[in-house]
Amino acid sequence: MNSGILFALGAYLSWGLFPLYFRQIASIPALQIVAHRTLWSLAFVAVVLIVSRNLAWLRTVSAATWRRFALSALLIAINWLTYVWAVGHGHVLDASLGYFINPLVNVALGFAVLHERPRRVQWFAVGLAAFGVLWLTVTAGRLPWVALVLAVSFGFYGLMRKTAALGAIEGLTLETLILAPLAAAGLIWWSQDGSMAGQTAVDWAWLIGTGPVTAGSLLLFAAGARRIPLATLGLVQYVSPSLQFLLGVFLFKEPMDAGRLVAFGFIWSALAVYSAEGLWQTRRALAVKPI
Repeated sequence: MNSGILFALGAYLSWGLFPLYFRQIASIPALQIVAHRTLWSLAFVAVVLIVSRNLAWLRTVSAATWRRFALSALLIAINWLTYVWAVGHGHVLDASLGYFINPLVNVALGFAVLHERPRRVQWFAVGLAAFGVLWLTVTAGRLPWVALVLAVSFGFYGLMRKTAALGAIEGLTLETLILAPLAAAGLIWWSQDGSMAGQTAVDWAWLIGTGPVTAGSLLLFAAGARRIPLATLGLVQYVSPSLQFLLGVFLFKEPMDAGRLVAFGFIWSALAVYSAEGLWQTRRALAVKPI
């Protein structure tokens, strides 16, 4: 249990600190960064699979699984591209908002797609979050598209992976294998048209590092998720957007006006209600569990 919390904290701390990493290569176009992230993630997981002698599963992947992971690969590519663009263009607060909203998007997707029956308090939390997004849209005069794209893409991605037959490392391997030809073709094109000419050895070091950083965080998450209850994992997940929020306000000095603060207040209230209700349900179930 204690090691599981440490693994999960490590994953969410690293995801929360990602803006610091991607700010180092903010001058590079987001699409190029995602192409590098795809290829170097694939290289890293390939090494892990070879060292652990865990390659036999590749021969048994069905056509249906390949199709399912083609869709999840598209979703994670959209999520990565939006996130990297947001960090590079001063929208870290919008990114944090997206990941604050994500658990509540999962409730709505569970109802719409899996025909789950959310409890009344969960619907109340979703309503509070929706009002926060509406408030932000009205006060800012524009839809918070970065937050919504991140929340919805990661919500659907989680839904796809929830029903997938592969584990975390195997799933990432398949997704990056599917995206790799496009990523490689893009990098070859950009190297030919001169758009990568100004990149230094330091830039390349940061770009190569996106592979182990991405896959390493996922491995930590997978190790933590196997060792701790979902209720605990659900609380630990707020470490990541909270860190992003603090970085956006205090380090990157992004504007936090009254309208945005009110919207975040509604969403934080929604998460507090959602988390408290989940903990209460978990303790209630444990209390009535026969010995």
